Amino acid sequence: MNTNYQKVLDEILQNIDGQTLLLHSCCAPCSSYVLEYLSNYFKITVFYYNPNISPKDEYEKRKDEQKKFISKFKSKYPISFIEGDYDNDKYEDIIKGLEEECEGGSRCFKCYNLRLDKTAHLARLKNFDYFGTTLSVSPYKNAQKLNEIGKKLQDKYNIKYLFSDFKKKNGYKRSIELSKEYNLYRQDYCGCIYSKINRDKLKKTV
Repeated sequence: MNTNYQKVLDEILQNIDGQTLLLHSCCAPCSSYVLEYLSNYFKITVFYYNPNISPKDEYEKRKDEQKKFISKFKSKYPISFIEGDYDNDKYEDIIKGLEEECEGGSRCFKCYNLRLDKTAHLARLKNFDYFGTTLSVSPYKNAQKLNEIGKKLQDKYNIKYLFSDFKKKNGYKRSIELSKEYNLYRQDYCGCIYSKINRDKLKKTV
């Protein structure tokens, strides 16, 4: 039976008031609702670590959009920004042999783990209270798997993971509303070259 991670998050937030959170973000649109929601509880540092994104100019475009949103968004607690390394070769190495896998399968799970592991490690080094990710706001991301990975990394690095399923409470819908309000660039593929190829194939069939 799947866990309701929104309920788990609700319980965690009852005891949060100004603790620090290192929040991995894939892009500004996905982060918009999550930052609106969590900045009422946490002092957040957004960690933009996405070596899966290809090509490089797409990575830069999404990064700049993330920084723009943070600069414009007004929040109870401050929101800051850290950029991780862009090492697409590292991503390619960890998914080798899974290039032909369908979206949402084992290739994506490897990608989740890569990005969350880096986030947890940095959070431990910099003494954050929690680490987490915006990824579960997307209806295309597997929240059960994300939280399973987060739990393992919590134990590995001895730092608290913020369990979540941000698409609950109409989180994804709210992210679309905020994207329109702040005129955010919304990409039409997840990020990696394989999701782009899949997107291009689908466009040809329409």
